[in-house]
Amino acid sequence: MANKIALITGGSRGIGRDSALKLADKGLDIIITYNTRIEDAQSVVAAIEAKGQKAATLQLNTGMISTFEDFATQVKNTLSTHFGTDHFDYLINNAGQGGYGAITEVTEAFFDDLLNVHFKGVYFLTQKLLTLLNDGGGIVNISSGLTRVSFPGSSVYASFKSAVETFTRYLAKELGSRSIRANVVAPGATMTDFGGAHLRNSSDTQKTVAGVTALGRVGTAEDIGGAIAFLCTEDARWVNGQRIEASGGMLV
Repeated sequence: MANKIALITGGSRGIGRDSALKLADKGLDIIITYNTRIEDAQSVVAAIEAKGQKAATLQLNTGMISTFEDFATQVKNTLSTHFGTDHFDYLINNAGQGGYGAITEVTEAFFDDLLNVHFKGVYFLTQKLLTLLNDGGGIVNISSGLTRVSFPGSSVYASFKSAVETFTRYLAKELGSRSIRANVVAPGATMTDFGGAHLRNSSDTQKTVAGVTALGRVGTAEDIGGAIAFLCTEDARWVNGQRIEASGGMLV
Protein backbone atom coordinates (compact mmCIF):
# COMPACT_ATOMS: atom_id res chain seq x y z
CA MET A 1 0.00 0.00 0.00
CA ALA A 2 1.35 3.44 -0.93
CA ASN A 3 2.24 5.82 1.85
CA LYS A 4 -0.09 8.70 2.52
CA ILE A 5 1.21 12.16 1.67
CA ALA A 6 0.94 15.41 3.62
CA LEU A 7 1.51 18.89 2.18
CA ILE A 8 2.64 21.44 4.76
CA THR A 9 2.92 25.13 3.96
CA GLY A 10 5.74 26.89 5.74
CA GLY A 11 7.42 23.59 6.55
CA SER A 12 11.03 24.76 6.52
CA ARG A 13 11.25 25.80 10.18
CA GLY A 14 9.40 26.15 13.45
CA ILE A 15 6.06 24.42 13.90
CA GLY A 16 5.90 23.44 10.22
CA ARG A 17 9.28 21.72 10.41
CA ASP A 18 8.39 19.81 13.56
CA SER A 19 5.07 18.77 12.05
CA ALA A 20 6.83 17.45 8.95
CA LEU A 21 9.24 15.38 11.04
CA LYS A 22 6.47 14.05 13.31
CA LEU A 23 4.39 13.06 10.29
CA ALA A 24 7.40 11.31 8.75
CA ASP A 25 7.79 9.38 12.00
CA LYS A 26 4.22 8.16 11.45
CA GLY A 27 5.10 6.84 8.00
CA LEU A 28 3.80 9.67 5.81
CA ASP A 29 5.61 11.12 2.82
CA ILE A 30 5.88 14.90 2.84
CA ILE A 31 5.76 17.95 0.59
CA ILE A 32 6.79 21.18 2.32
CA THR A 33 6.73 24.72 1.05
CA TYR A 34 9.10 27.54 1.85
CA ASN A 35 9.00 31.22 1.00
CA THR A 36 12.64 32.39 0.87
CA ARG A 37 14.80 29.99 2.92
CA ILE A 38 15.48 27.16 0.49
CA GLU A 39 18.46 25.86 2.49
CA ASP A 40 16.24 25.31 5.54
CA ALA A 41 13.68 23.53 3.37
CA GLN A 42 16.32 21.27 1.85
CA SER A 43 17.55 20.43 5.35
CA VAL A 44 14.05 19.31 6.34
CA VAL A 45 13.75 17.20 3.19
CA ALA A 46 17.07 15.52 4.02
CA ALA A 47 15.92 14.83 7.59
CA ILE A 48 12.68 13.26 6.34
CA GLU A 49 14.52 11.11 3.81
CA ALA A 50 16.88 9.99 6.58
CA LYS A 51 13.80 8.59 8.32
CA GLY A 52 13.05 6.48 5.24
CA GLN A 53 10.23 8.63 3.83
CA LYS A 54 9.94 10.48 0.54
CA ALA A 55 9.99 14.27 0.63
CA ALA A 56 9.97 17.25 -1.71
CA THR A 57 9.91 21.02 -1.36
CA LEU A 58 8.26 23.77 -3.41
CA GLN A 59 8.50 27.56 -3.20
CA LEU A 60 5.30 29.38 -2.25
CA ASN A 61 4.38 32.80 -0.91
CA THR A 62 0.95 32.15 0.62
CA GLY A 63 0.11 35.84 0.43
CA MET A 64 0.31 35.90 -3.39
CA ILE A 65 -3.02 34.39 -4.35
CA SER A 66 -2.39 34.96 -8.08
CA THR A 67 0.35 32.29 -7.99
CA PHE A 68 -1.87 29.50 -6.66
CA GLU A 69 -2.91 28.17 -10.07
CA ASP A 70 0.73 27.63 -11.04
CA PHE A 71 1.49 26.21 -7.60
CA ALA A 72 -1.28 23.62 -7.93
CA THR A 73 0.24 22.56 -11.25
CA GLN A 74 3.63 22.22 -9.55
CA VAL A 75 2.07 20.08 -6.82
CA LYS A 76 0.42 17.85 -9.42
CA ASN A 77 3.71 17.44 -11.29
CA THR A 78 5.63 16.74 -8.07
CA LEU A 79 3.12 14.12 -7.02
CA SER A 80 3.55 12.39 -10.36
CA THR A 81 7.33 12.55 -10.70
CA HIS A 82 8.40 12.19 -7.08
CA PHE A 83 5.67 10.11 -5.49
CA GLY A 84 4.13 8.20 -8.38
CA THR A 85 0.58 9.39 -7.74
CA ASP A 86 -1.80 12.21 -8.63
CA HIS A 87 -3.33 13.05 -5.23
CA PHE A 88 -2.25 13.75 -1.67
CA ASP A 89 -4.01 13.07 1.61
CA TYR A 90 -3.50 15.88 4.12
CA LEU A 91 -3.19 19.65 3.77
CA ILE A 92 -1.68 21.56 6.69
CA ASN A 93 -2.11 25.32 6.29
CA ASN A 94 0.71 26.43 8.57
CA ALA A 95 2.61 29.23 6.79
CA GLY A 96 2.30 32.64 8.38
CA GLN A 97 3.98 35.79 9.57
CA GLY A 98 3.80 37.91 12.67
CA GLY A 99 2.39 41.39 12.79
CA TYR A 100 1.70 43.57 15.80
CA GLY A 101 0.20 47.00 16.30
CA ALA A 102 -2.33 48.85 18.40
CA ILE A 103 -5.70 49.36 16.76
CA THR A 104 -5.03 53.11 16.56
CA GLU A 105 -1.82 52.46 14.60
CA VAL A 106 -2.94 49.79 12.10
CA THR A 107 -2.68 50.86 8.47
CA GLU A 108 -4.67 49.44 5.59
CA ALA A 109 -1.48 48.09 4.00
CA PHE A 110 -0.56 46.25 7.22
CA PHE A 111 -4.11 44.90 7.47
CA ASP A 112 -4.16 43.70 3.87
CA ASP A 113 -0.75 42.03 4.18
CA LEU A 114 -1.92 39.90 7.10
CA LEU A 115 -5.29 39.31 5.44
CA ASN A 116 -3.65 37.81 2.37
CA VAL A 117 -1.34 35.49 4.30
CA HIS A 118 -3.53 34.43 7.18
CA PHE A 119 -7.02 34.22 5.73
CA LYS A 120 -7.41 34.96 2.04
CA GLY A 121 -4.39 32.82 1.22
CA VAL A 122 -5.58 29.93 3.41
CA TYR A 123 -9.05 30.10 1.88
CA PHE A 124 -8.06 30.16 -1.78
CA LEU A 125 -5.09 27.82 -1.52
CA THR A 126 -7.35 25.25 0.09
CA GLN A 127 -9.95 25.81 -2.63
CA LYS A 128 -7.33 25.41 -5.36
CA LEU A 129 -5.93 22.16 -3.92
CA LEU A 130 -9.21 20.40 -3.16
CA THR A 131 -9.21 18.62 -6.52
CA LEU A 132 -5.83 17.07 -5.63
CA LEU A 133 -6.88 16.01 -2.12
CA ASN A 134 -7.91 12.39 -1.71
CA ASP A 135 -11.37 11.54 -0.40
CA GLY A 136 -10.97 10.36 3.17
CA GLY A 137 -8.12 12.79 3.75
CA GLY A 138 -7.93 15.80 6.00
CA ILE A 139 -7.17 19.48 6.43
CA VAL A 140 -5.46 21.02 9.46
CA ASN A 141 -5.51 24.79 9.73
CA ILE A 142 -3.18 26.49 12.20
CA SER A 143 -4.80 29.17 14.32
CA SER A 144 -3.69 30.76 17.59
CA GLY A 145 -4.47 30.91 21.27
CA LEU A 146 -5.10 34.61 20.61
CA THR A 147 -8.58 33.78 19.30
CA ARG A 148 -9.52 32.77 22.87
CA VAL A 149 -7.53 35.28 24.94
CA SER A 150 -6.69 38.86 24.03
CA PHE A 151 -3.35 40.62 24.16
CA PRO A 152 -2.96 44.24 23.00
CA GLY A 153 -1.33 44.59 19.60
CA SER A 154 -2.69 41.40 18.03
CA SER A 155 -6.17 42.49 16.93
CA VAL A 156 -5.55 42.05 13.18
CA TYR A 157 -3.71 38.74 13.40
CA ALA A 158 -6.17 37.27 15.89
CA SER A 159 -9.19 38.41 13.87
CA PHE A 160 -7.97 36.57 10.78
CA LYS A 161 -7.19 33.46 12.82
CA SER A 162 -10.77 33.59 14.13
CA ALA A 163 -11.93 33.70 10.51
CA VAL A 164 -9.82 30.62 9.77
CA GLU A 165 -11.50 28.78 12.63
CA THR A 166 -14.94 29.59 11.20
CA PHE A 167 -13.77 28.59 7.71
CA THR A 168 -12.57 25.25 9.11
CA ARG A 169 -15.99 24.38 10.48
CA TYR A 170 -17.51 25.12 7.07
CA LEU A 171 -14.88 22.94 5.41
CA ALA A 172 -15.83 20.09 7.74
CA LYS A 173 -19.47 20.53 6.81
CA GLU A 174 -19.09 20.95 3.06
CA LEU A 175 -16.44 18.24 2.58
CA GLY A 176 -18.10 15.67 4.78
CA SER A 177 -19.58 13.94 1.74
CA ARG A 178 -16.01 13.20 0.64
CA SER A 179 -15.08 11.96 4.13
CA ILE A 180 -12.54 14.77 4.39
CA ARG A 181 -12.04 16.01 7.94
CA ALA A 182 -11.10 19.60 8.79
CA ASN A 183 -9.73 20.69 12.15
CA VAL A 184 -7.82 23.53 13.79
CA VAL A 185 -4.72 23.39 15.97
CA ALA A 186 -4.30 26.60 17.96
CA PRO A 187 -0.82 26.96 19.47
CA GLY A 188 -0.30 29.12 22.51
CA ALA A 189 2.76 31.34 22.89
CA THR A 190 5.56 29.37 21.22
CA MET A 191 9.26 30.13 20.91
CA THR A 192 10.02 30.07 17.18
CA ASP A 193 11.25 32.54 14.53
CA PHE A 194 7.65 33.76 14.20
CA GLY A 195 7.17 37.51 14.49
CA GLY A 196 10.88 38.20 14.44
CA ALA A 197 11.35 35.71 17.31
CA HIS A 198 9.91 38.34 19.64
CA LEU A 199 9.03 35.76 22.30
CA ARG A 200 12.31 33.88 22.13
CA ASN A 201 14.24 37.15 22.38
CA SER A 202 12.38 38.52 25.40
CA SER A 203 13.03 36.90 28.77
CA ASP A 204 10.46 39.20 30.39
CA THR A 205 7.73 38.04 28.01
CA GLN A 206 8.74 34.43 28.58
CA LYS A 207 8.38 34.88 32.33
CA THR A 208 4.96 36.47 31.87
CA VAL A 209 3.74 33.64 29.63
CA ALA A 210 5.15 30.93 31.92
CA GLY A 211 3.42 32.58 34.87
CA VAL A 212 -0.04 32.26 33.31
CA THR A 213 0.48 28.77 31.88
CA ALA A 214 -0.61 25.77 33.94
CA LEU A 215 2.46 23.73 32.98
CA GLY A 216 4.69 26.60 34.01
CA ARG A 217 6.75 27.23 30.88
CA VAL A 218 6.65 28.65 27.37
CA GLY A 219 5.90 26.33 24.45
CA THR A 220 8.34 25.20 21.77
CA ALA A 221 7.78 24.01 18.21
CA GLU A 222 8.36 20.46 19.40
CA ASP A 223 5.27 20.78 21.62
CA ILE A 224 2.96 21.44 18.66
CA GLY A 225 3.91 19.13 15.79
CA GLY A 226 2.62 16.00 17.49
CA ALA A 227 -0.89 17.43 17.82
CA ILE A 228 -0.91 18.27 14.11
CA ALA A 229 0.44 14.84 13.17
CA PHE A 230 -2.22 13.12 15.30
CA LEU A 231 -4.97 14.75 13.23
CA CYS A 232 -3.42 13.20 10.10
CA THR A 233 -3.82 9.62 11.32
CA GLU A 234 -6.59 7.06 11.60
CA ASP A 235 -6.53 7.57 15.37
CA ALA A 236 -8.24 10.92 14.68
CA ARG A 237 -10.71 9.61 12.12
CA TRP A 238 -13.73 10.74 14.22
CA VAL A 239 -12.30 14.18 15.08
CA ASN A 240 -13.86 16.72 12.76
CA GLY A 241 -14.68 20.42 12.88
CA GLN A 242 -12.77 20.86 16.12
CA ARG A 243 -10.38 23.43 17.59
CA ILE A 244 -7.55 21.84 19.58
CA GLU A 245 -5.52 24.31 21.61
CA ALA A 246 -1.91 23.33 22.32
CA SER A 247 -0.86 25.91 24.89
CA GLY A 248 0.12 24.02 28.03
CA GLY A 249 -2.98 25.40 29.72
CA MET A 250 -2.36 29.09 29.11
CA LEU A 251 -4.86 31.25 30.99
CA VAL A 252 -7.20 28.35 31.71
